[in-house]
Amino acid sequence: MPTMSLQGLSLRALLLLGLWHTGRRSLASAPGLQDQPKKIAVVGAGIGGTAAAYYLRQEFGAGVKIDVFEPGTVGGRLATVNIGNYEYETGGSVIHPLNLHMKEFIEKLGIPQRKEIPSKMAIFDGKELTFEESDWFIVNFLHMLWRYGFSFLRMHMWVESILDKFMRIYQYQQYGYSFSSVERLLHAMGGDSFLTLVNQTLEETMMGEGFSQIFLNDIVAPITRVNYGQSVRINGFVGAVSLAGADSGLWAVDGGNKRVCSGLLYNSKSELIPARVTSISVKVRPSKSGTATSFYEVNYVGDSGSAHSLYDIVVIATPLHQGKSDITFSGFSPPIPSHYPGRYHQMVSTLVNGKLNVSYLGTTEPASKFMVSDVFTTDSKGCVINSLSSIDPVHLPPNYKRPPTTETKVWKVFSPQPLSQEQLQGMFLSWDLVSETQWLAYPAYRPPHRKTPPFILHNRLYYLNALEWAASAMEMSAISARNVALLAHHRWHSQVSKIDQEDLHTRLRGEL
Repeated sequence: MPTMSLQGLSLRALLLLGLWHTGRRSLASAPGLQDQPKKIAVVGAGIGGTAAAYYLRQEFGAGVKIDVFEPGTVGGRLATVNIGNYEYETGGSVIHPLNLHMKEFIEKLGIPQRKEIPSKMAIFDGKELTFEESDWFIVNFLHMLWRYGFSFLRMHMWVESILDKFMRIYQYQQYGYSFSSVERLLHAMGGDSFLTLVNQTLEETMMGEGFSQIFLNDIVAPITRVNYGQSVRINGFVGAVSLAGADSGLWAVDGGNKRVCSGLLYNSKSELIPARVTSISVKVRPSKSGTATSFYEVNYVGDSGSAHSLYDIVVIATPLHQGKSDITFSGFSPPIPSHYPGRYHQMVSTLVNGKLNVSYLGTTEPASKFMVSDVFTTDSKGCVINSLSSIDPVHLPPNYKRPPTTETKVWKVFSPQPLSQEQLQGMFLSWDLVSETQWLAYPAYRPPHRKTPPFILHNRLYYLNALEWAASAMEMSAISARNVALLAHHRWHSQVSKIDQEDLHTRLRGEL
């Protein structure tokens, strides 16, 4: 979405960018740490699971065996589909320029960013285009100023203030601090204000900041709809993440974002086990010293049938919610539920290789003059789609040019329900291929915010996906993976001084 870039990036953010590239810590090589675990299991090979394997290797060193269980394709919700001779993203598509973990990953793995192709956007209310971006910045600025006053600029200042606090997490993790719950992590970043954000709607938050209902309906809702398929009644924290995801400077990985997952898995020197985990139980075994030691028995089913293995530490990196997983837990006191409360929101991604019917958008201009590549929609009854975008392959061949609207090309449609033939016929003059992917892509974010699932399910059993109940994004999964790896390390070595410390930003500012 064409927005003003955050030109006034805060001093703290710039400082943290510098910190991130100077002197990475390595606890595995720290003096005095003995008796490392022998085996660790990670359940799930999406961005969260593969990042967890990567960080667990950093924390526990080369001696530990790390197994990653994944019954499907490595990458999870980062996925592509082949159309013609090219691959296209169906899952997570863009990454924010301040997503420091994702930036570190591609630098470490030697994966380039995808070449950026300029694009223009429009907003559709189900009947007509209410806004169409101009080639001229001043025209766009004056249009926004005339219609919404300085709300657009104020929105970016508000998002920047939240990003400024959000960036603290990188500093904490740089110094090895971890948090035992989502609430403690959020509080460490933004204090009570972040906890307030997750307990009220984005609509309530922004209206409290003085934004008008018209601005929310016309500008903010299209952003939340394209990013999370939900209205401005999502919680304020994920709403702010969504608005940050509409900033300029967004990027993607050449060859597809899922390459990061494959690269992290390889770099972590983990073993991929293509199997579905069915249950996890706690087992007690005698040790050489004569004391009893507990292990986790992971039962799984693969192509060769059922099997099980014992592990010192287990990290679950797949959602423990209805419709997402069927892992059972036995022998735990108190009991661990197979499913936590809350549901995942359905999003349908439909890729169409066809010719767009521009009259569907209520415009009278010919297709030859229609230069828009991204159409966002308002939250009105007339909109059966969340967005409509002309997309490019995950790898751009030399001299690639995006085809004009008059030609057949690939369009991605986000919608809450599968598109009917009648709806497709309204949107497209013709097509030769339709690829539909139904996702339970992210949580349904409706405050008041219920208590999030815990990071710690049992003594050495951890749950990475707890954080996405505050906000779901590739970087949020990476942040959670880093936190869980640090938490597992500190708890294994009884380093309680590195867990749940208050006023870290004040303390670390003094250390600098």
